Amino acid sequence: MTVRTPADQFLGRIAASRFLPVADAENGGPPPTPAGAAALETAIRFASRATAPATLRAYRADWAHFQAWCRQTGFQPLPATPETVGAYLASLAGVFSPNTIRRRLAAIGKAHRFGNWPWNAGHRAIQGPLQGVLRTQHRPVRKPVAVRRTLLVDLLATCDLSPRGRRDRALLLVGFAGGLRRSELVGLQVEDVTPMAHGLQLRIRSSKTDQTGEGAVIGLARGKRAETCPVRALEAWLDVARRGVGPLFRKVEASGRIGSTGLHPDAVRQILRRRGERAGFAPDILARLTPHGLRSGFITEAYLGGVREEEIRRHVRHRDPRSTRGYIELLDLVVDSPAGKVGL
Repeated sequence: MTVRTPADQFLGRIAASRFLPVADAENGGPPPTPAGAAALETAIRFASRATAPATLRAYRADWAHFQAWCRQTGFQPLPATPETVGAYLASLAGVFSPNTIRRRLAAIGKAHRFGNWPWNAGHRAIQGPLQGVLRTQHRPVRKPVAVRRTLLVDLLATCDLSPRGRRDRALLLVGFAGGLRRSELVGLQVEDVTPMAHGLQLRIRSSKTDQTGEGAVIGLARGKRAETCPVRALEAWLDVARRGVGPLFRKVEASGRIGSTGLHPDAVRQILRRRGERAGFAPDILARLTPHGLRSGFITEAYLGGVREEEIRRHVRHRDPRSTRGYIELLDLVVDSPAGKVGL
């Protein structure tokens, strides 16, 4: 019979986006009273909101992969010896990217720490194989392409006046002009949109850097051109969606019927891919076309358009100035490159 440890239970709860406190009964003490059990359930509901759903899914998948490898090789996943973890990391060489390998190591550490098992990610039996694998990868980083104005216009050109075309046009323009993350974009509700004299306000209820749900409000001004105006695009979508409350961006069936459920975050990637294919983008561009490209494209265009770094950071809601500076430093490598100032 398989014994489920606290870490197994934790990651099992992750599958349901829940967090499991370790009950006293599991430690040999008396079971909780009904009031205590209710308190634990309340804690579970609140703790389930402490980590982004995408992070929970990643933990679940990474832990499942490590467990499967241990079953195949005869190793024990919990507690895993440093040598076991090192052997696992070595098995990932040449198959997974450096980022995936590091993330899987983090998931294993998370399971050990939660179960109060000894854990030292810096152990030489772990770091030796890890550094060796990373050193031999030599895999170039395929960065997402920034969806700048020219690419955006090409994507918009594929959007007709059908319900799906109107939705996609509004989604692309609002995502770009708002510098939104995909979770923020699909999380928008109709009631989060407030028309203003020169545009509209969007209320962002929560985001990656706002896990407590304090929220933020950003403004979208009317564009100079009708075909690239996010406000007009959103108005055109709402004209056919005809909803006063609920998800702003909804599923649209092939028949054109607009559903009542909102889009899944991955739908943004699928929409970008579909529009990119229709626009005739090269395979290399298609492979690097991601929702984050709308956000990075906005930051790029704003900076090159003379918008101050502080204004950009406030609009895209970067809490750490280094996040915004990272984008800008990459631009400065080209814009302010000494190679462009020597008269070639």
